[in-house]
Amino acid sequence: MNSKTQVVEALAKVLPAEITAEQITKLIEKPKTSDLGDYAFPTFILAKTMHKAPKMIAEELVGQMDQDGFEKIVNTGAYINFFLDKSSFSDAVLKDVLKEQENYGNQNEGNGGNVPIDMSSPNIAKPMSMGHLRSTVIGNSIAKIISKLGYQPIKINHLGDWGTQFGKLIVGYKMWGSKEEVEEDPINNLLKYYVRFHKEAEDKPELDDEARAWFKKMEDGDKEALALWTWFRSLSLSEFQKIYTRLGVEFDSFNGEAFYNDKMDAVIDTLEEKNLLQESQGAEIVDLSDLDLSPALIKKTDGATLYITRDLAAAIYRKNTYKFVKSLYVVGSEQSEHFKKLKAVLKMMGYDWSDDIHHIEFGLITNGGKKLSTRKGRVILLENVLNDAVDLAKKQIEEKNPDLKNKDQVAEAVGVGAVVFHDLKNERRDSFDFNLEEVVRFEGETGPYVQYTNARALSILRKAGDVNFDGDLSLDDEQAWDTLKLIQEFPEVLSRAGRIYEPSVIAKYALKLAKSFNQYYAHSKILTEDAGLVARLSLVKSVTTVLQISLGLLGVKAPEEM
Repeated sequence: MNSKTQVVEALAKVLPAEITAEQITKLIEKPKTSDLGDYAFPTFILAKTMHKAPKMIAEELVGQMDQDGFEKIVNTGAYINFFLDKSSFSDAVLKDVLKEQENYGNQNEGNGGNVPIDMSSPNIAKPMSMGHLRSTVIGNSIAKIISKLGYQPIKINHLGDWGTQFGKLIVGYKMWGSKEEVEEDPINNLLKYYVRFHKEAEDKPELDDEARAWFKKMEDGDKEALALWTWFRSLSLSEFQKIYTRLGVEFDSFNGEAFYNDKMDAVIDTLEEKNLLQESQGAEIVDLSDLDLSPALIKKTDGATLYITRDLAAAIYRKNTYKFVKSLYVVGSEQSEHFKKLKAVLKMMGYDWSDDIHHIEFGLITNGGKKLSTRKGRVILLENVLNDAVDLAKKQIEEKNPDLKNKDQVAEAVGVGAVVFHDLKNERRDSFDFNLEEVVRFEGETGPYVQYTNARALSILRKAGDVNFDGDLSLDDEQAWDTLKLIQEFPEVLSRAGRIYEPSVIAKYALKLAKSFNQYYAHSKILTEDAGLVARLSLVKSVTTVLQISLGLLGVKAPEEM
């Protein structure tokens, strides 16, 4: 039984019948330190109904309670404090983790329901910058969290692979590029042509007309235009794939903007059938003024469709294809108005499932307090950051453990993991300033600190050799108590992270567990040959299990040695 449930049941037997188990659960608190108990129940809420002072109520209720299964139940002022039975608690928790192993914490809340996650979505022919990191790693972590909660995530990389910029790219390539040059360094050279096009178009506006003409050719299915577009797209994707491989991120679909070209007419037909389209200054809009939103611009004056038209088509396609129970869009906070409009228009079209669409917004990564910007030259390339992080990790490994085997592999896992963990330990709506040295430190609230703690725990288990974990695993040890309670909390932590789509809940938990274990390790002789040895080793084993699960949920590797 969950220890919190045990407390709720003990209270339910003595509290007035009108107070439900759900209300009791919400009122239960966790004291700041274990010397005040493991759970506490405030009695202030009962003063009105019981017509007594809260302190007196607490005293009376403690006198009526069956203390069986608890170390003790006492009252401190107006609080009832519950102290769990350490022996039976530790035995149950450790046996549970050792039995479940990597499945510890698994829940079936999702019942196999499909959840498409729109994430990453870089623009073709442009390098991936630090700006793309957040959507990629937040989306990946949410997919892993909800999968452990019983949902079926479907990761979609909605590539920016259509639009006038491809007309500009074709013009730039035909004027200044070559096949050999592009194949040698695809992204940087395509970007070079694109930047040069913009520069030269300032003095030669006819270049813009030429670019529009090439994009029109693409839309009309011109063979040469589409062949160049397909080539640019596949070269870009293989370059992106190198970064995704390093980040350990895989996708179920790369259907980007181009995929929805033939699916927008049906959307416009439905909007017309339902009399939702209005003309405004030559353009066609859906009026959302009743919802205090600006109009949704569906078609421009020249008949071209816009982002929202494409997103409406994408949402409908995903519902029809995946029969989703929820649909998530991991996109920056600056797009919140767009998603309000998307949901509003879908609702007006009669699609009540629009309520199941959620915008998973996130803040910016800044550099020196300033927003990253390609046009202003404040772009930080993701590949460069990963390379620098790995170099820093390698340097620290050389200093701390020069004889380590597989140094390069470990440095890659630590460097890349540090960048990912640093992003995810921040609450996703918060913006943060990026400082590489701070990210890759082995001490403090960093990914390498958690990885190092796990490696340290594994080295203890290696020294212990073969251990038979059958039998009594009770551990009546004050030093181990906070670590044990944290291990038992993991399923609850996982559930909360999934409920609010917040990987930082897992990252902060991993830091807390690592810190608690390190304190235990500093004050305990784990490998002493006595009656408690197997129980202590089972605690170490459980810590490594839960740390590895937590790092895995964040998309961070857990090297066995560091």
